[in-house]
Amino acid sequence: MRAFAAPRRVGAVCWGLLVLLAAAPAAELGTPPPSPDVLALGARIYNEGRLAAGSPLTARREGHNPVIGAAAACANCHRPSGLGQVEGDAQVPPVAGNFLFAPRGAQGVLTMDPRVSKSFNQAHDPYTEETLARAIRDGINSEGRPLGVLMPRFDLDETSVKALAAYLRQLSTQWSPGVAATQIHLATVITPEVDAPRRKVFRDMMQAIVRLKNASTVVADPKKNRHHMATAAEMILGTERTWDLQVWELQGPPESWGAQLAERYRAQPVFALVSGLSDASWQPVQDFCEHERVPCWFPSVAASATDPVRYTFYFSGGVRLEAALLAPALSAQRRPAAGRSARVIQVYRDGEPGSIASRALRAAMAGSGVGIVDRAIAPQAPAADGLRDALATAQADDTMVFWLRSADLRALESIKAPGGESYFSGSLAQGEAAPIPQSWRPHAHLAYPYELPQLRTRNIDYFHAWLNLHKIPLIDEPMQSEVFFAMSYLTDTLAEMLDNLYRDYLVERAEQMLGRREHGKAEQEMRDRKALGREGDLLQRRGPMTMDESVRLKPLARADALPMSAGTTLYANLGLGVGQRYASKSGYIVRFAGPSGSELTAETPLSAP
Repeated sequence: MRAFAAPRRVGAVCWGLLVLLAAAPAAELGTPPPSPDVLALGARIYNEGRLAAGSPLTARREGHNPVIGAAAACANCHRPSGLGQVEGDAQVPPVAGNFLFAPRGAQGVLTMDPRVSKSFNQAHDPYTEETLARAIRDGINSEGRPLGVLMPRFDLDETSVKALAAYLRQLSTQWSPGVAATQIHLATVITPEVDAPRRKVFRDMMQAIVRLKNASTVVADPKKNRHHMATAAEMILGTERTWDLQVWELQGPPESWGAQLAERYRAQPVFALVSGLSDASWQPVQDFCEHERVPCWFPSVAASATDPVRYTFYFSGGVRLEAALLAPALSAQRRPAAGRSARVIQVYRDGEPGSIASRALRAAMAGSGVGIVDRAIAPQAPAADGLRDALATAQADDTMVFWLRSADLRALESIKAPGGESYFSGSLAQGEAAPIPQSWRPHAHLAYPYELPQLRTRNIDYFHAWLNLHKIPLIDEPMQSEVFFAMSYLTDTLAEMLDNLYRDYLVERAEQMLGRREHGKAEQEMRDRKALGREGDLLQRRGPMTMDESVRLKPLARADALPMSAGTTLYANLGLGVGQRYASKSGYIVRFAGPSGSELTAETPLSAP
C-alpha cells in the first residue's frame, strides 16, 4: 500500500514527449485581458450552454438529433476545469488555456487516466480564435485534420466565439488559492461539540500523517533522501510539494461557524478542507465550501449536509442512508395487533443528527401505513431520564428506533426492554461496539452502513498496523479509518494531478479515480502481504518513513488467513461518478449473534436503497 506516498507508476508513458514537455517553459499567452462581461458570456457558454440574452446553445453530431442548452455545454465532456476526461476508451482532450493556445512544445503535462496509453496530452499547433471557430463549427483542428466523432459541431456567432476563446484562455492557467511552488496549504475542521478524546485522536492522526508525508517529500533539495518512489512524471517535473495543515477548531453555535471559517480563510487561503470531524451539523461548513469553491474532502460526520452540489464529498449519507435502509424493513414487518395501528417510536436527542435521522425515516416511510411517533430527548437532559420518559408509553408490539450515540445508549442498562423489536443507528452507536445491554440484544438490530466485520478485516489491517506503530489508540474505528483513507486518497490524487493544481480538477479526479484507486490499492496490499508472509519484516530503516514502509515493520496477518481484500476501508465498496458525492451507497440490517451476543450477522443482503 502506498498511503501518504505517491503511487508507484502512472501507466504507459511516452518518455520522449514527457521530457520535451518537462523542459518547455510555461506558455506566455500575452493577450490583453478581456472585459468581465466577455468572460461571463464565455463562462455561460462553456458551463451552462447559454448564449447572449440566455438563448440556448445548439450542437449536433452526424446522424444524431441536435443537443440544446445545458446538454450541449462544453463542460459536460471537457469538464469545468477544462482538463478533459476519459470516457471508456476515448480520451476527451484538455481545452484549458495552457493546453489549447500555448505554442507547440510549451503545453503542460496532464495525467488523465493511467489505463490509457496516451496519458499525457499530445503536442499540437496552438489554436487561434479563427482555428478555434473552425474546430467548433466544422470539426477541423488547428492542423487541418478532422476532430473525433465525439466532438459536436456548434452554432456560434463571432461574438460567442470571442467570448468562449477569452474564457478558455484563462481557464486553469493559474494555480488555485492555497497552492505555492513548493507547498500546498490545507485545513481541517473540528466543530465544538466533539468530545475531548475523539478530538485528540483526530488531531494526533492528522498531524502524524502530515509529518510523515512531508518527511518523505523531495521538493527542492536533490540531496534529500527519498523515502518513497514517486511517479516518473513527478520525478522529472519536480511537482512534489509539502503540506501545511491548519486545524480550524470552531466555537459557538452553528450559525456563527460560517463567519469563523471565512475569517480563517481570509488569513490563509487553503486549497482544500481535508477530512474534518463533527457530531452536529456540517451544513455551515458545506455552505462555506460551496460559496468559496473549496473542495471539502470526506469529513467524518454522522449526518451529511443537505444536497451536496459540487465541492463536498462524503463517505456516505450517514443516518440518511440508515433511514433508507430501515424503511423497507420496518414497513414489511409491521403487523398491527387487534384494534391497534402499527407503530414505530423514534427516540433521539433533539438537534443534529438525531432530528435529521428522524425526519429522514419519516419521509422514507411516507405512505407505508405505519404510524410514527417521535420522542425527542432534550439536548441537556440526563440520558436515563430522557429514555424512561420516551419509553413510558411503549407497548410490547411497538417497534423502537434509537437514533442515539453510545453515551446515551449506556443508560439502557437500567431500563427494561419494552418487548418489541429495537433498531439502532450503526454510525451513531459505533457499530458492533454499540453498548447495547445483553437484555436488549435478542431483539436488537442495527442499521449498518459498513461492510460486515468478518469481511472487512483484511481491508483495514494496514490501518490498524499504522495505529500500532505510531502508538495512537483505537477509540473510534469508523472515524479513525475514515481519516486514514481521506489522507491517503488525497496523497494519491494530488500526486496524479502533477502541477495542475486547480480545485475543479481535484473534484474531477476524485470522481474518476476512486473505484480504480481502491481496486489497485487492494491488489497492492495483497502483494505486500504475500511478500511479508515469505520474508517477514522487509525494511529496517532509520529516520523518517512513509506510511507504507512503516507498516511493514509490523508483521501483518498471514496472507492466507483472511478473506480476499475488496478495498481499503470499512465500507463494503467505494465509488464515485460524475456528479456523485456519496462514495458508499449501500449497507445492511444486522442483528447480534454468537455465544456472547457480540457478533453481527446480516438479516438483509448488502443493498443500496
